[in-house]
Amino acid sequence: MILILLGAPGVGKGTQGELISKHYNIPEISTGDILRSEVKNETELGKKAKVYMDKGELVPDDVIIGMMENRIKQNDCKNGFILDGFPRTVAQAEAFDRMLEKNNLELYKVLLIDVKEEEIISRLTGRRVCPNCGAVYHIKNKPPKEEGVCDNCGSKLIQRDDDKEEVVRNRLEVYKKNTMPLVDYYTKSSKLVKIEGSGEINDIFERIKKVLG
Repeated sequence: MILILLGAPGVGKGTQGELISKHYNIPEISTGDILRSEVKNETELGKKAKVYMDKGELVPDDVIIGMMENRIKQNDCKNGFILDGFPRTVAQAEAFDRMLEKNNLELYKVLLIDVKEEEIISRLTGRRVCPNCGAVYHIKNKPPKEEGVCDNCGSKLIQRDDDKEEVVRNRLEVYKKNTMPLVDYYTKSSKLVKIEGSGEINDIFERIKKVLG
């Protein structure tokens, strides 16, 4: 079962990806993890990627696809895998389709986790983090016992810069610009299924399980 997870920042792709991975016993693959692994192991593709990363440039699609191809040939992918954060563009999606075809594999579903924009903004801007122990809270959904103070270590909680409202709104605009063409691409191939992403984590996962069977 080969799956792609799509959705804006803050919709819970990481959480649902972990649940799918455990339930169906397939790995969740992120391009960031693959890049770090290839660079660390100093593979040919890793060395190529490092040249771009050191300059702060985007790693070209052909290098990413090459790494992806290496990764999916590993043993833990024999029953399938989940992709989160890839593909990011239609060009990457087309290259990924060609790679699957070449390896006699087929994409099963693309799950678009859908949450209204104002709810995403509320989720992200309400997040508070402990700079000392890393605990994560939310002012509405998971508040600390004492306002602004970490339950675990008593440190003062902070709001990360990328959780501030103007930054969140900008991230959502970037997402819409980059990802909406992907939504159209996968809708045309009848692979895309929209999952209502509001509500309890387990309820959302039940919706996903119904779609995946």
